[in-house]
Amino acid sequence: MTETLLKNARCVLTMNDAQDELRGVDIRIKDGVITEIGQGLASSGAVVLADSTLITPGLVNTHHHLYQTLTRAVPGGQDALLFGWLQRLYPIWAKFGPEEMFISAQIGLAELALSGCTMSSDHLYLYPNGARLDDTIAAAGEVGLRFHPTRGAMSIGESDGGLPPDSLVEKEEAILNDCIRVVDQFHDPNPGAMVRVGLAPCSPFSVTHDLMREAALLARDKGVMLHTHLAENDEDIAYSLEKFGCRPGQYAEDLGWTGDDVWHAHCVKLDGKEIDLFAKTKTGVAHCPCSNCRLGSGIAPVRAMRDAGVPVALGVDGSASNDVGNLVTEARQTMLLQRVALGADAMSAREALTIATRGGAEVLGRGDCGQIAVSKRADIALWDLKSIEAAGSWDPAALLLAGPRKVKHLFVEGRQVVRDGTITTIDLPRVIERQNQLAAALAN
Repeated sequence: MTETLLKNARCVLTMNDAQDELRGVDIRIKDGVITEIGQGLASSGAVVLADSTLITPGLVNTHHHLYQTLTRAVPGGQDALLFGWLQRLYPIWAKFGPEEMFISAQIGLAELALSGCTMSSDHLYLYPNGARLDDTIAAAGEVGLRFHPTRGAMSIGESDGGLPPDSLVEKEEAILNDCIRVVDQFHDPNPGAMVRVGLAPCSPFSVTHDLMREAALLARDKGVMLHTHLAENDEDIAYSLEKFGCRPGQYAEDLGWTGDDVWHAHCVKLDGKEIDLFAKTKTGVAHCPCSNCRLGSGIAPVRAMRDAGVPVALGVDGSASNDVGNLVTEARQTMLLQRVALGADAMSAREALTIATRGGAEVLGRGDCGQIAVSKRADIALWDLKSIEAAGSWDPAALLLAGPRKVKHLFVEGRQVVRDGTITTIDLPRVIERQNQLAAALAN
C-alpha cells in the first residue's frame, strides 16, 4: 500500500455538500483514495508539509483540443472570427501526424497540470496522416492526468458545403467503426478510472444529422458520454436556422443529444427556452470564457444557467483559440465576465472555483472525484500561500481574486505529478524543445 500524508494544511476547500472549509487538518492518501481527514494524524509513509498551502480538489477541464498547442498565435488567425479562424488553420492541421498529436497533447496536459488540473477531456476531431486517438491517450498516460478523450469526427467537407477541407473529413461508416474500437480498447467504466472515452462529432456544421443520431445511439449502447460544440456564436445560430430550420438546442434534442450523459461546449448563445431544456434534462455545458473572448463570441449566460439548474463546468478550449491552457485563470475569467455582465455580486470567487472543481467532475459523470472527502479519489491541488500573488491576501480561500495562478504540488490518483511547481512525470524541457521544432516545421 502506498501512503502519503498532507500535513497541517492552512486551509482546505472541500467542495463537499456542506462546502466545509477546514483549517489545520491532515489528509491521508492511500492507494489513490482519500482515507482520512483530521488533526494530528500519524503516517508511516511520505509526509508533505502543507502548513503554508491552500488545498483544493484538482481542477477539471471539460473542453480542449490538445493538438492545437502546436498552433498558438498563428498570424492570420489572431484576429479572425470563428469560421474564418477555422479556415486559416485547417490547412496547417492537415499536416499533422501521430508525433504531432502525441507531443502537443503532452504539452497541453503538462500546462494544465501546472495550473492545478487533475482531470481533462479532449476533443480530437481530425486524424490526418495516420494520427489516432491512441496518440493522445498514450501522452496522457505518461503525463499522469486523469483523461477523458473523445473520439471526434468531421464528415462534411468543402465539396459538400462544409467548412473543413475534404482531406480532413472521414467516411461516416469508418468513423463509427473507429468509435467502437477506441471504446472497446480504452474505456474504463470503473470508479477511479484513469481513462474514459466519449463520442464527439465535431459540430452540427461539420457532420450530418445521421452521424449525430447514430453516435448518440452508439454511445448509449456502449454506456459512454457524448460531446460536441453548440451555439458558440451568432454564425452558429444563423447556420442552424438556415440549414435545420431550428435553433441549436432544438436540433440537439431532436437528435438525442440532451441528457445527463451529454455535455456541450460553449453554449454562448443559448436562449431562455434552451436553458430550460438543458436544466430539465441535466445536459451539461463546458464554459470556455477565454476562448469566447478571444474569438469575440460573447459572454455565455452562466448565471442564468446555474440559477436554472444547468450543470456547468469549465474548459480552456483549444490552444489555437485561447491561446493558453491555465484552468485557474479560466475560473477567474468566468467570475469576472459574469460580474461585467450582471454586477459585482453576480458570482463569487468560491462559486467559480466550485464550478472548476466539483462542477467539472459532475459534468463528466465522475462522482468519485471533485471533492476533498473520505472515499473520494486523491486528486488534490496544493497552492503556495507564500507566493507573491497571495502576499497580503486576507482570505486564503479567495484563490481566484488574489492567487497564485500555478500550483505548488499536484496529486492525481495519489501520485505526485507536480512537486514544487515542476512536472515530475516527463522530461518537460525536452518535450518543449521537440514541440518548438515541430511548430517551426509546420510554419515552413
